[in-house]
Amino acid sequence: MNGSLQSAIELVEGIMAGDAGKAELAICPPAVYLMKVGGMLKQSNIALGAQNVCDRESGAFTGEISTGMLKECGCRYAIVGHSERRALYGESDQLVAARFAMALQAGITPILCVGETLNERETDATESVVARQLDAAIDATGIDAMAQAVIAYEPVWAIGTGKVATPEQAQAVHAFIRNRLAQQNAGVAGQVKILYGGSMNPANAAELLSQSDIDGGLIGGAALKADDFLAIAQVVQE
Repeated sequence: MNGSLQSAIELVEGIMAGDAGKAELAICPPAVYLMKVGGMLKQSNIALGAQNVCDRESGAFTGEISTGMLKECGCRYAIVGHSERRALYGESDQLVAARFAMALQAGITPILCVGETLNERETDATESVVARQLDAAIDATGIDAMAQAVIAYEPVWAIGTGKVATPEQAQAVHAFIRNRLAQQNAGVAGQVKILYGGSMNPANAAELLSQSDIDGGLIGGAALKADDFLAIAQVVQE
């Protein structure tokens, strides 16, 4: 929930004017700016995404936004289960899974966020938490549907806490996610993109993206500056 219409326009203009190298980009602005940003992005190869999506097609769900509405704005992606939605607004694994399934059903690629809190990491619960969150989505759609999704690992404990997840720590969880998918379908596991959402920035992007199971980034604060966002994108080699 950052910025204004004018700052959003300036940010998107800056990104569109820059060089993203070989990276595949998507921008997920606040919902009220989706139509404007979507119109701007029609002149580019950058995709549009939403920060959330309702688990229902339509009806008396005040404040929610349906897949149909997002598609009218031009959205190709929708984030579901972001750590802030889970922590601040109480979104359960089951609700996130329902949002995930609804996006897939509508032809929108869901970006499923999973990750553990500081307490969960300190009690060695990382794998069980991530597995629970991941399994809820798989149970809702089946393993084959995961090939049409994106997964983002967010170490909640390393976001805004002063604690830093090392590339090795990030890689370990990414590998765990891929291996868990592979237990059910190796083809899907090899195909799905797993992004890192733990405060990736121009200073740490190269080392993080060099890890074998980190396929990209779900960029937070660094995405609010066009130069920083593009600097991360330029690290991508293939």
